[in-house]
Amino acid sequence: MGGDLTRDGLPGGSGTSGTNTAGTQPGAAPRPAGTPKTVGIVWGLLVLNTLGSAGAQTIVPLPRSLIQLVTMGALVAAFALALALNVRLRIRPSAFLFLLTLLLVSSVISSARLESGFGALFRCARLALFVGTLWLLGRWWDGGPTFVRHHIRMYFAVLGSVAAGLVASPGAAMPDLYGGRLVGALWPLTPPQIGQYAAVIIGLTVLLVLGRRTDRAGAAVVIVPSLVLLALTHTRTATLGLFIGLALAIGSLILTSAAARRFFTWAVLCAAVAALAFNSALQTWFLRGQSQENFSNLTGRAKVWDALLAAPRTTSEQMFGVGLGDKSFGGLPIDNSWLAVYNEQGLIGIALVAAIILVLGGVALLRPPSLPRACAIFLISYCAIASYTEAGLGDASPYLLHLAVAASLLAAPAAVTHVPMPEVPRRRIPRWAQRSEVA
Repeated sequence: MGGDLTRDGLPGGSGTSGTNTAGTQPGAAPRPAGTPKTVGIVWGLLVLNTLGSAGAQTIVPLPRSLIQLVTMGALVAAFALALALNVRLRIRPSAFLFLLTLLLVSSVISSARLESGFGALFRCARLALFVGTLWLLGRWWDGGPTFVRHHIRMYFAVLGSVAAGLVASPGAAMPDLYGGRLVGALWPLTPPQIGQYAAVIIGLTVLLVLGRRTDRAGAAVVIVPSLVLLALTHTRTATLGLFIGLALAIGSLILTSAAARRFFTWAVLCAAVAALAFNSALQTWFLRGQSQENFSNLTGRAKVWDALLAAPRTTSEQMFGVGLGDKSFGGLPIDNSWLAVYNEQGLIGIALVAAIILVLGGVALLRPPSLPRACAIFLISYCAIASYTEAGLGDASPYLLHLAVAASLLAAPAAVTHVPMPEVPRRRIPRWAQRSEVA
């Protein structure tokens, strides 16, 4: 990814590689001298946990129980490592993590009734470890690029496994079961998952290039293969999220960055030319061979949504939901974050998830133009767009990791405070000495 991608420090943030001599605000946790490298390992374990255990058939069949053991073991290890790094439990106030904690409490209340079985309590325990790990890592959220770089590296490694599976067995990586779309042949990943990972790291890397925080050659190593994999997945949501998210993010930089203005102008021109020259090919790619009716009901999603909304519910189920589940209804995936939250965590869950999006978005809009702000806007807008056809905002998922990175970019660095020098007590002079001095 190029050597410059390891360089710390973004405009509007503070570097995290060197020794930090800044003080802290009264009552706040002391600011660490630097982000330990182990934090990257913790983040990688969180990414591994959110990869999931369901997907396409792999070249070497992996039992689902084994995959679940690996993913849950990764989460436990991540929490243990984060606790070892932050053994004194120094945490920073965070509205994002506070709202996530409230969502966890709401999930426990809805799951305690066991309408979704004991698996709901297991998922609550997983969410608790997930949120707890983020609280422990929040100590190092200071508006710097640390977690952006960890995010890019980890998901690029995941895409590397997808590319390796494609080379090893093209038939298994693009099966007829998924309409010839790219899946994970080494680890069970679905086309929407691969498309999401590719779109996110493409967007973040483009923004790092515009902010001159990485060289173009290193960025091309990330962007070009990720674009190829995104195209092979035929994932419309990820593609739209990438383009719209980048447009909003770059738009926030136009007034202050000449590079952003040039990129935006060239991107619009290239998009217009491509739309005219390759209109037929783009339309074929976008429709994926579906009929107009199938496309209009979002590949059958609308039928599941209508059935979920029409199902009778008690007042308690409407307010708190039926407990954490597998994001399905009637045996079919819900594929909508808001309806999945409504089903499992009720109206209270929807209110909390909406508050998370609104708080992060509001903070981003109030910040002055900068590269961290642009990266945060991209991640927030991408998650908001993808929430219409993908589930995950109400449980431990890559979407919550994306929002966590956005929160780390919007976190204000600890203010520098001058430590007052201890007051030297005045020496008492006897009266007879004072009289002698006057004489």
